[in-house]
Amino acid sequence: MPRLKQMAAGQVAAPELGVSTPVVPKPGLQVPRPPVPVPDSDPTLRDVGAATETVRVRLGASAQTSPDVLFALASDPSVTVRAAVAMNAHTPAQVDGLLARDGDERVRALLARKLAALVPGLSAPDRGALQQSAYDTLASLVTDEAVRVRAAITVVVQDMPGVPRELILRLARDAAVPVSDPVIRLSPLLTPEDLLALIATPASPSTAVSVAGRSGLNEEVSDAIAGSANTAAITALLANNSAAIREATLDALVSRAAEHTEWHEPLVQRPLLPARAARALSEIVTTHLLHVLSARADLTEEVTQEISRRLERNLAQHLARPLATPDMTSDQALEAAAAMAAAGGLLEDAVLGAAQRGEARFAAAMLAVAAEVPLSVVDRAVSLRSAKGLVSLIWKAGFSMRVAGPLQALLARLPPAAMLPAGLGGSFPLAIEEMRWQVDFLSRVGR
Repeated sequence: MPRLKQMAAGQVAAPELGVSTPVVPKPGLQVPRPPVPVPDSDPTLRDVGAATETVRVRLGASAQTSPDVLFALASDPSVTVRAAVAMNAHTPAQVDGLLARDGDERVRALLARKLAALVPGLSAPDRGALQQSAYDTLASLVTDEAVRVRAAITVVVQDMPGVPRELILRLARDAAVPVSDPVIRLSPLLTPEDLLALIATPASPSTAVSVAGRSGLNEEVSDAIAGSANTAAITALLANNSAAIREATLDALVSRAAEHTEWHEPLVQRPLLPARAARALSEIVTTHLLHVLSARADLTEEVTQEISRRLERNLAQHLARPLATPDMTSDQALEAAAAMAAAGGLLEDAVLGAAQRGEARFAAAMLAVAAEVPLSVVDRAVSLRSAKGLVSLIWKAGFSMRVAGPLQALLARLPPAAMLPAGLGGSFPLAIEEMRWQVDFLSRVGR
């Protein structure tokens, strides 16, 4: 057997690199280029040009392949062969340097992942010449024009502690979100000063958003985000329950929240909410968020009662509002129900009010909107006079069995004997799996 085939038969797969081996790209996606001239010191070089692609791939992945052969294969016309060489942990640094300039970004991305996995060993200041060469190659890939290549490095080093700071800072300052975001959120090497610098001179608007989502932000960094004009970053900051936010900063954000409805829910859900901020929020948030505010355990009884009174007034206003008319079409009913939901007024009391007024079309639309199903699904349960179907839709809508009786009577015209009553303590009488099946069945039949 020729020496080349003997070597190829001994190795059929790329060695483990400490990360999942990437899928090798299919060949034929790059214009073939002529091989770079190589020294003919190894007798197997005479056979490389005549070998099949399968043999060349195995040689490129083998730990026993000589440096001269790997050098030749690094310029192979097949991208699959070059990818095998790029993933080979035994490829010499000189060959890696050649592959770092490969015309196919997939090859460069595979090489970047391999070298990034070696970063902890490249961090020492007294690294040797070979280590320095590998680090220099990795540093060149960090500035690669392809996002795919730079992101391949991020995937490996995003939460590593033993990474050169200059490498992490370069990735964090990248304008591409797939490259910078994981590093900004997860790298233990970034200091508060680094984060403040990223906010002051962001590479893109998403940079501040990534900083705002980082765990354990201190008050100074939170102040910098809150003082910016980046509303998306402020939203992310408010949703970050691990971020420390001063009371004065929170008050300032609440005062601006009337113009930013996307801040309302994360503000209401903050783990620590001063009484002053809670009062101010109760004047601008929707009814369903007033429910959340009134249920907070960290507010004084006085503040809770004040919010509860405001909630009762809002509910009374919603119930008194003439949203439904006797000649309302289905589309109009759905539009009115959607408007009520957007205002936070799509609550059980509103559904009961419609049922008591005999507004069947409006009640059906409210049930459909709350359950997030088409109106045809509710209509199907009604036409089947399915007590189980209606009760299941009421469960999916988040209502209690309190509305089940009135809706069964109004929509399905069921007599008391045919209605499905509440279970013990007002619970639903059906198992959750059965109610899920009922909703799925009505949805499929409706289609």
